[in-house]
Amino acid sequence: MLRSHLPLNALRAFEASARHLSFTRAAIELCVTQAAVSHQVKSLEVQLNVTLFKRLPRGLMLTREGETLLPVLRESFDRIAHTLGQFEGGHYREVLSVGAVGTFAVGWLLPRLADFQHRYPFIDLRLSTHNNRVDVAAEGLDYAIRFGAGAWHGTDACPLFEAPLTVLCVPSIAEQLHTPAELLKHTVLRSYRADEWNLWFQAAGLPADTLVPRSIVFDSSLAMMEAALQGVGVALAPALMFSRQLESDAIRQPFNVGISTGSYWLTRLQSRAETSAMLAFKAWLTVMAAQG
Repeated sequence: MLRSHLPLNALRAFEASARHLSFTRAAIELCVTQAAVSHQVKSLEVQLNVTLFKRLPRGLMLTREGETLLPVLRESFDRIAHTLGQFEGGHYREVLSVGAVGTFAVGWLLPRLADFQHRYPFIDLRLSTHNNRVDVAAEGLDYAIRFGAGAWHGTDACPLFEAPLTVLCVPSIAEQLHTPAELLKHTVLRSYRADEWNLWFQAAGLPADTLVPRSIVFDSSLAMMEAALQGVGVALAPALMFSRQLESDAIRQPFNVGISTGSYWLTRLQSRAETSAMLAFKAWLTVMAAQG
């Protein structure tokens, strides 16, 4: 027979006693008498028609039935405590986990996060970064912001915007670059995609098979741009993500030529239902993306 009206106090008394293996220590935790805890546990045993503890001279030992019940109650009480802890000031606080390409997170998202916090003060955002390789399920993410063509297996993808790649470098190098061909005198910095510079050369009017004499490969645009800022070489990166450095003249864009190799996308697992926090973030992000 299914027992759907078990007393919460009795369940709590059993859970505390099982953790401590002592009615006395459970009573101290629950701020009741030892007799009250013992009575509650006995009442639960009668209702379930099982023995949950073996009473020993120096404490308690869980029976097989007690060992079966304890983890279920422990998880349930933890979930209740976690949920109650998310209520604050008459509002329910939701946690939102987002993973973003490092370049996007630092160059575009972070400068706008204050607006999101102002609009949605009861959403706790947990932001992590990646280098465009991310396992949404394994990392427990609600959303992942990625760069590419928008085709990821089992994933729903919402386009945000393109971010064309262009030449970026420190002013001292930019002043030496009067034609695209003069780039060949400098070390070029690139991502693991070997064809990006060739595509840019072609767009700039040079042969697509132009050979680059010296290059350094990076797995992160942030690291690549840090090298560019230190004068190591000339980077091919999305200018939109480094607008603050361009505005401060820390770097310059010597040529008005850009190539598009993909877009930024807001992605989630198709099997993951969108929560109210996810929908709020998605709506805010798409509006901000449309504003540029």
